[in-house]
Amino acid sequence: MTLVHTSFDSRSHRARRAMTLVEVLAVVVILGLLAATLATGFASGIAKGRREIARTAIAQVVAKLELYKLQHHTWPDNDEGLLALTEPHASPNDPHYLPADLRTDPWNRHFVYVTPGPNGHPFEVLSFGADGAPGGDGDNADISSSLLRVAR
Repeated sequence: MTLVHTSFDSRSHRARRAMTLVEVLAVVVILGLLAATLATGFASGIAKGRREIARTAIAQVVAKLELYKLQHHTWPDNDEGLLALTEPHASPNDPHYLPADLRTDPWNRHFVYVTPGPNGHPFEVLSFGADGAPGGDGDNADISSSLLRVAR
């Protein structure tokens, strides 16, 4: 007995293995939606991480200011500000010395120092958030030492 393969059989076999244009487009759309969803999630996580880094850095700046107060019996004034914690006013060996990595917020802007602070606080250390302007909501909201309740 001999088997005969017809050209019709081989074409239908090849047609079943290949993807149609509609199937390819459907896969591309699904991958695009998946990528957009992941990118949105990552962007939100990055923004949240930056705000948390700013809070932590402000807490560290506040700790350096408290060490300054212990050593000098006064808070830095508005004119001197956080520069009182840097060279040439302080040396890297001083406990209140503020290293370069703590002088700017995660958006690469200098922290703002105000004395006296609000609500009876002796000072306030601020980051103006992602937009760099006072006020704002969400990622653009200000981050303040007085709101973190770390200033004494």
